[in-house]
Amino acid sequence: MPEINPVSSLVEIVNCTKCAAELKFQPGTEHLVCPYCGTSNEITDHTVTIEEIDYENFIRESLDKEEKLEVKEVKCSACGANTAFPPGVSSMECPYCSNSLVMEGGNNSSLLKPKAILPFKITEREAKEHFKKWLKGKWFLPGKLKDVQRLDDKIVGIYIPYWTFDSQTQTKYRGERGIHYTDTVRVQQMVNGKMVTTTQTVIKTRWHSVSGSVNVNFDDTLIVASTSLDSKYIDMLEPYDLHNLVPFDEKFLSGFRTEIYQIGVEEGFRLVKVKMGHIIRGHILQDIGGDEQRIHSSQTQFNDVSFKHILLPIWVSAFRYNKKVYRFLINGRTGETHGDRPYDKWKIFITVLGSIFLVLLIVVIVKYFQEGSL
Repeated sequence: MPEINPVSSLVEIVNCTKCAAELKFQPGTEHLVCPYCGTSNEITDHTVTIEEIDYENFIRESLDKEEKLEVKEVKCSACGANTAFPPGVSSMECPYCSNSLVMEGGNNSSLLKPKAILPFKITEREAKEHFKKWLKGKWFLPGKLKDVQRLDDKIVGIYIPYWTFDSQTQTKYRGERGIHYTDTVRVQQMVNGKMVTTTQTVIKTRWHSVSGSVNVNFDDTLIVASTSLDSKYIDMLEPYDLHNLVPFDEKFLSGFRTEIYQIGVEEGFRLVKVKMGHIIRGHILQDIGGDEQRIHSSQTQFNDVSFKHILLPIWVSAFRYNKKVYRFLINGRTGETHGDRPYDKWKIFITVLGSIFLVLLIVVIVKYFQEGSL
């Protein structure tokens, strides 16, 4: 990745301007309120513009002017997550798997400074309610997991690193357009022991060669820059209200964890091209038209590519059950909840056994009444 100049720390302690007490960001606000003296400390500067970085210039010229952040990061030996350590903290649990993290095992890293952040809107209390509601809809959970009070203290607010990419694309393609038509065919089949000939109406497809091009513009296409979370679940948390992004300020991080990106800009662009490609394919199929479509080849040109590093809010609950880590993810803006869960094998066994018993009982009762009616 191109070298860039360090300017500050990603995680820092924020103190009240009046009494110097440590402050924490309150979700749903744009300020820090001191719990001791009540002083309001504004965060957001609405006059600052969120800038996009030209991708080609960044890669080609190694833009040294882009700001860096100096971070003390610790990589979890269990799940591989890179977590930024707050000042004055020497040890803590990994938010993804509850493994112990120790500052001594960390490294100093220089990272591209985020351009924007989407602050938490869902509070911890609301996140717990979404979590409990999600659990109530799940069958065959282990008994101790049903005791959600035991998991309350494991819900952690984390800012997850993302890349957003913008691009104007032009794709040339070659393929075929299929048009359905009906035809009548003669069919021989056996009827009452004799071979007879009948007619049937079938749908056939007439194919025509086509070629063309489609233009698709992309704005703020998301690529998660973390490899710590199951992409299946983290993608299900979308969409985010990216129109509410605000210029990055470390004060929003106060009271929350922050993960360091593990996927760089170039890898992020490779991934976003795949993501954009799926959308472009849909536009090609629509442009071909007809009843069926075939795409034989396509070539996409990505123009005016720009990107930015942003942080998005997620509440995470992680716990171990039978030596396996299970995670629940909650969108810190909407409360959308997804995750993995264990199953109680005994509950499933008892349920299956009970179902078999119930079926056998019904068969016996039906048979009894059938014999009684003879």
